[in-house]
Amino acid sequence: MHVARRTDAVLLLVALVWGSSYLAAKTAVLALPVLAVLFARYALSAVACGALVAFRRRKRRWTRAEVRAGSLLGVTQAAVLVVETYGVAHTSAANAGLIISLTIVLTPLLDRTGGRLPARFFLAAACCVAAVGLLTVGTGFQAPRLGDGLMLAAAVVRAGHVALVGRLTASRPVDPLHLTAVQTVVGSVLFLPPAVGHLPELFRSSGATWVQLVYLALFCSVFAFLAQTWAVQGTSASRASLLLGTEPVWAVAVGIGVGGERLSVWAGLGAALMVAGTYWGQAVERAHRTAAATRDASGAGGRRGLTGRPEPARPAG
Repeated sequence: MHVARRTDAVLLLVALVWGSSYLAAKTAVLALPVLAVLFARYALSAVACGALVAFRRRKRRWTRAEVRAGSLLGVTQAAVLVVETYGVAHTSAANAGLIISLTIVLTPLLDRTGGRLPARFFLAAACCVAAVGLLTVGTGFQAPRLGDGLMLAAAVVRAGHVALVGRLTASRPVDPLHLTAVQTVVGSVLFLPPAVGHLPELFRSSGATWVQLVYLALFCSVFAFLAQTWAVQGTSASRASLLLGTEPVWAVAVGIGVGGERLSVWAGLGAALMVAGTYWGQAVERAHRTAAATRDASGAGGRRGLTGRPEPARPAG
């Protein structure tokens, strides 16, 4: 397979895996308490990352920057997954995947390294907000469901997490595998105390539940992050953003096709508006960031500006 096609295929696979994670998490929390699911997901991810670090061919020294950044990001990442997992437990997988995609337009509002955003970006954000309203009405206008509100909060927290990733790793020699390993260890430590009482229940879980947990840990967390990091290095920022931005589309497809969920007319309109709004906002922000980088480079006589590299929408989840 041609290198470019292989890279595109990997990025689409990452988007598919992330999109399917909402149904997997929803299925897992039907059998186990949320905190037990989160502990199992982190612990399995930590074991996998430890094995990868131990058996990698080219050994790299751990740095204090990796440990410090990974520890802080491990806390913020844990906060994201707590709100996100409780949210998906109280709404549909399709809604969860669509609402969390608000991260794409929320992150630039928190990460202002590119300067003031153009008015078009805020119009795109307004489309996304309207889409959330349509998604929450269900079969008729009613009070928003708890899960939808939690997913909205998760999008805000995740946007802050992604912005922090950029601040802590920009222009620093950070090994993605080391960073991921530290985050998974921190998450395991944080979720162990509240999950202790549920460990017997976790160990007695059915094979099907363990399959969901392993999938969340190995595929939706470790594989997706490392594969994304590898693929982004072999393609353009615009192309990577476009392919990874299909995550909410896959979330809807998996929720309806595999989970048997249904979208009402209003929710279907909201889904279309959400995808359109996030793609529009992403395009406006990318063009603005590229223009800012060009101005910085020309104004500084060739000094390196912003890279325009797409920040991971789900860093090491």
